[in-house]
Amino acid sequence: MITTVLMIEKSLVPTDVELVTTLHGDEEQSFVVLMQPRGDQDQLLRAVDDVALGEFGEAAREPDEPAGGEAVAPALRGLDETLAALRATGADAVGQLVADHPLDLLASVVTETGADEVVVLTAPHYVEELFHRDWASRARHKVGVPVLRLFAHGE
Repeated sequence: MITTVLMIEKSLVPTDVELVTTLHGDEEQSFVVLMQPRGDQDQLLRAVDDVALGEFGEAAREPDEPAGGEAVAPALRGLDETLAALRATGADAVGQLVADHPLDLLASVVTETGADEVVVLTAPHYVEELFHRDWASRARHKVGVPVLRLFAHGE
């Protein structure tokens, strides 16, 4: 069985569920999902990412996503939806929200579970990726397993 630690910032859409559950063909999979709500990320970096993606209207508006403590309830619903979708494919799946220090938590989860790999599945974050400050780039220096960076699909 392949054990994958899956780092996400929003619930997975069906296309993403299919993507991560078919990475290893027919081999049985187990997922540990770590979800940090996108509302907790730096709004300036998000605005620059929106401009880089050509989404100028998004960059000029206030984000409609909840932030801080208000992001917890929707994030828990999204995590539950993601776990249910992964389990519906026959995979084992557990998960938790990430409050602080996502990479420290990631490293401890990889060690505790004996994970085979880490998959970071988020929207593009061009500024962070350019300076290697994104989760995947930083995780490669912190965990002793392969780290795969994938872009999440839209709704």
